[in-house]
Amino acid sequence: MPIIDIKVPAESHEGTTMKVQTWLKKVGDTVVEFEPLVEMETDKVSVEIEAPANGVLEEILVLEGSDVEPEMIIARLNTDQAESSAQARTEDPATIIKEEKQALIDRAEQDSQTDREESKNLDLSPAVKNFIHEHKLDIEQIRGTGKDNRITLKDAKRFHASSRQAESKTSSVESATGSQFIPHTTMRRSIAEHMASSVAEAPHVTAVFEADFSAITAHRAKVKQEFAERGVKLSYTAYIVMACAQAMKTVPEINSRWHDDSIEIFSELNIGIGTALDDKGLVVPVLNNVEKSDLFDVATKLQDITNKARENKLKPADMKGGTFTISNHGVSGSLLATPIIINQPQSAILGIGKLEKRVVVRTVDGQDSMQIKPMAYVSLTIDHRVIDGYQTNAWLTEFVSALENWSSD
Repeated sequence: MPIIDIKVPAESHEGTTMKVQTWLKKVGDTVVEFEPLVEMETDKVSVEIEAPANGVLEEILVLEGSDVEPEMIIARLNTDQAESSAQARTEDPATIIKEEKQALIDRAEQDSQTDREESKNLDLSPAVKNFIHEHKLDIEQIRGTGKDNRITLKDAKRFHASSRQAESKTSSVESATGSQFIPHTTMRRSIAEHMASSVAEAPHVTAVFEADFSAITAHRAKVKQEFAERGVKLSYTAYIVMACAQAMKTVPEINSRWHDDSIEIFSELNIGIGTALDDKGLVVPVLNNVEKSDLFDVATKLQDITNKARENKLKPADMKGGTFTISNHGVSGSLLATPIIINQPQSAILGIGKLEKRVVVRTVDGQDSMQIKPMAYVSLTIDHRVIDGYQTNAWLTEFVSALENWSSD
């Protein structure tokens, strides 16, 4: 068939909204197979849709900023025109001269922009470059929030929107001086709606315990070099995930979901790991079937999803199907956070505070003594419709026990 429909990917996360963020090609452009055509944005990740074949972009059916659904046709590709258009350019001298002249102009502009980009040591994606060129933005004024201060498409759009709003408000005596308007991203708006909905729907209750990390600190020191030689970094989070799996064996009700007529308890333990993307928002990639995993498996999966999150390579499928969530808020310095809002439709979320050395009282040979131990506050916030205080405390007791009695063998 000469005409191929370009569709939104079929895979999607439950409750995910998706919209067309940026068209990387315009109608009439020649494209090659696997070349990115359009960038889609969900409330969690950005996804590029590639050309399924060589051809010419025949038609764009959905404008930038429009919401779309899985399997929706957003454009059409004409595979017949690819060869004919290339042949026409070859046979028409006037076209060749025009294109070569335009190419020289484009190259001069690109070289100028490239010099500026290299001066800031930036590696801009094609979508970012196109947006900056199209709107004639000053790259020196855009603050990059990506890895190594790289400018992302959201950074460029935020700067553009902020500049336009600043211009429109300059003549208004009511505008506040020294303020800046930052438009909501799809991710930020979705987080706001999801959090507000969770608090409104579920009665949140939080219990707090304290955990001694001495045993897992000793075990980690013993085996982390072995893991590193196998290409895996062993983090404390891996032990926390494993302790969750142990606690679920004792109190499986924590791994559940509320329904109007029943409580659904899951046999599979799919743990979401809350991962902050600096000031850009939060994503929750999922470790699947933790109940069947050992420490090395968990550490490997954690490393993989963490790298994907930092490199903005997570796909909707990576964040699908979670039954329980961990918020390791202590990595940014917090001792205790409450309530940590439940990731609906789950029934509970675990919070891990900052790990620090504290003086604690221990009984040795019948005598109390003060000792210095690596300690952290751990909290479990539950949906009180599903879980009661007895179950909450029983789960935390087993969880802490799993950490404090970790075998060094």
